[in-house]
Amino acid sequence: MAKYAQKEGVELDEDEFDTYTEPSTGQLLSVRRFTWRTTSGVSVQVITYGATITSIKMPDRNGTIDDIVMGFDDMKGYLQPLNPYFGATVGRVANRIGSATITIDDQTYHLTPNLAPHMLHGGAKGFDKVNWSHHVNGTDVVLSCLSRDLEEGFPGDVITTVTYRLTNENRLEVELRSTSTRPTFVNLTNHSYFNLAGHATGSSALYQHLLAINADQTTDVDKDSIPTGKLLPVAGTVFDLRIPHPLGAVIDKVPHYEGFDHNFCITKGTGQGGAFVARAEHPGTGRALEVYSNQPGVQFYTSNHIQSGTLSGKGGASYGKHGAFCLETQNYPDAVNHVSLL
Repeated sequence: MAKYAQKEGVELDEDEFDTYTEPSTGQLLSVRRFTWRTTSGVSVQVITYGATITSIKMPDRNGTIDDIVMGFDDMKGYLQPLNPYFGATVGRVANRIGSATITIDDQTYHLTPNLAPHMLHGGAKGFDKVNWSHHVNGTDVVLSCLSRDLEEGFPGDVITTVTYRLTNENRLEVELRSTSTRPTFVNLTNHSYFNLAGHATGSSALYQHLLAINADQTTDVDKDSIPTGKLLPVAGTVFDLRIPHPLGAVIDKVPHYEGFDHNFCITKGTGQGGAFVARAEHPGTGRALEVYSNQPGVQFYTSNHIQSGTLSGKGGASYGKHGAFCLETQNYPDAVNHVSLL
């Protein structure tokens, strides 16, 4: 284990999480794990595979510590086809691209339709399925990956870096940057699944959460969840979460869906950079999460497609439908095909 210098009350360690065989090369790769700890008992773990957040532990109001994000104990879990992007960095383009097609400078590119006929979260081998390079700067961890020209159909070589930083005020900062050699589209997000009562507590605990999202509008979608290009006001609908609502009171009222899986358009002032996105609280434990971002949208997802009994997570936990929520900050989905959403 490598132990790095403590900075402003935060400790950072590095060790090996696991190994796996890279399918494209047959090479055995080591997956590194980084662990931050603060003086208040909060800890965060990130692995190089997928630049993935695997654990966030925090105390409740009585000091009892629990892990509040879903994940797996080893690479076997993360490599399985049923892994729903737990904690991963998603790209080159997060969310859906309609008909898996984009046009840049009058040239049409046909992408990998891994959610046929559409593309989801970067294709068959997105950034979540790459073992990223790593560099440590103090208690910052910088992960980087190279996506080659026409991988998954996208033009341009793209270098992407994700910098993870935990402060002693229990603020987890995630900075994502990409540089391309050609005009292309990039839309990055982190896909952590949260349950503030504890990752293994299931839907009954999720329904107790109070959730608020700072959004006056959502993006209208068709039957395949592909945006139409229209923005819809949330006022008077189940999507009006501008004041906190218990999830259990609204999750079964979403039209045509078994919960939330929608992009909310964050309310920001003119020229405003970072803005308040959302707040979640679990009253029983006193744990709370606030999200801030410079991105215009957030995909709010309530684990609608995780079937009970199909996923065994950390410590043998059984994950199921409505067992966690995601707040995926990003640009609007399928904005690459809608000028009105760019």
